[in-house]
Amino acid sequence: MTSGTVHLGWPVVCKAESLQRTGSLKFRGAYHHASSLPTAERARGLIGASSGNQAQALALTGRLLEVPATVVIPADAPTPKVEGIRALGGRVVTYRRDSENRDALVAEIAARDGLAVVPSANSRHIMAGAGTAALELLTDHPEIGTLVVPVGGGLAAGTATIAKHLNPGIKVIGVEPQEGADTLLSMRCGQRIALPEVPSTIADGLGHTSPSPLTWAVNSRLLDTVVTVTDQDITTAMAFAFRHLKVVAEPSGACALAAVLAGLAPHESGMIRVVISGGGVDLPTFHRLISQAAHRKEPARV
Repeated sequence: MTSGTVHLGWPVVCKAESLQRTGSLKFRGAYHHASSLPTAERARGLIGASSGNQAQALALTGRLLEVPATVVIPADAPTPKVEGIRALGGRVVTYRRDSENRDALVAEIAARDGLAVVPSANSRHIMAGAGTAALELLTDHPEIGTLVVPVGGGLAAGTATIAKHLNPGIKVIGVEPQEGADTLLSMRCGQRIALPEVPSTIADGLGHTSPSPLTWAVNSRLLDTVVTVTDQDITTAMAFAFRHLKVVAEPSGACALAAVLAGLAPHESGMIRVVISGGGVDLPTFHRLISQAAHRKEPARV
């Protein structure tokens, strides 16, 4: 965990889940879900779909539980994530985002090979596992008044559940990329909606077309608000994290910090807690993205 104070004038604590095993918070949920399965079901093997972080987490989970793990990932997933999956012993199956249904492919392989499906988000165990990050931080910093988290998998739902249980008055803010605001648009409509196409955003881990049913049921009830950030906001936050926190954040992982730096996260009093949810980005891409922010005015700190 690293901390700092940014231009809003309030202390901001950043929980660097990019330093978690496999480089993102996804390990928390994947391991919790898989370890909760009946032994006989788990022993046949695990399968799940992901843009990359959940896949690496599932591969490590399989290794630790000594069961085979198959991961279904986009054909254009970042190279470090693919290499990480294979290094951990995971079997990789790819699909095309624009023309194939990953969930249908997972269901087909699971039925054929008798594998247990580990969802990327639509699971109470996934949400509970992700929520342990909030439990740790609120245990260390009970004075936190606002939590800011990316909305994509089970993190926002798990965070909101534990935070509101411990402190009903706490504010929980979800953040999505502007081009992939499926949860925000669903909230405006009062029901789950589906975007017409896969979002085009550098935050590939948050490029969903629709909220999962279980996360939607929690987020629509417990999140105080959802805000969106641009790709420019995201690259600014990545550069800020690297320069001042000495943390490497991938685009999806930097979204919550981006909202705080851009002044988009409503806040009244108390400490702000931000989750930097992952650091799965290759060096050339990271250099290219933070270089785009080099000419911009640095967010003022106090």
